[in-house]
Amino acid sequence: MSKAEIDMVTAEFFGSFDNRGGKPADVARIRRLALPGAVIVMTGPRFTAYTVDEFIAPREELLAGGRLVEFAEWETSERTEIAGDIASRFGAYRKSGILDGEPFEGGGTKTIQFVRTPQGWRIAAFSWYDEP
Repeated sequence: MSKAEIDMVTAEFFGSFDNRGGKPADVARIRRLALPGAVIVMTGPRFTAYTVDEFIAPREELLAGGRLVEFAEWETSERTEIAGDIASRFGAYRKSGILDGEPFEGGGTKTIQFVRTPQGWRIAAFSWYDEP
């Protein structure tokens, strides 16, 4: 059951950025999926560490402000290891959308650390690397 729950949290995480078909992205749901003190790190192309709110704010603006439309990202492969109440997921992903009127596609790698809480599995940390 743990793997299925982690799969659902991961799918919901990726889905939070989706604004295809004019529907609003729901980046704020990451506050429910992640622990309040979760650490978020982008390693490349420009190293940046974020709190949950520091991560959400600019993405909400980008996805709701009209600069990035028809956007989605999705996992293409993953490997998840679970030990008791902790889990680690390492996966490849792809993304596509229209940024400032120009279609684009990309991808990279994400690693997500999960912990089981009384409310279920939550993200304790995640990091990603976008391919150049």
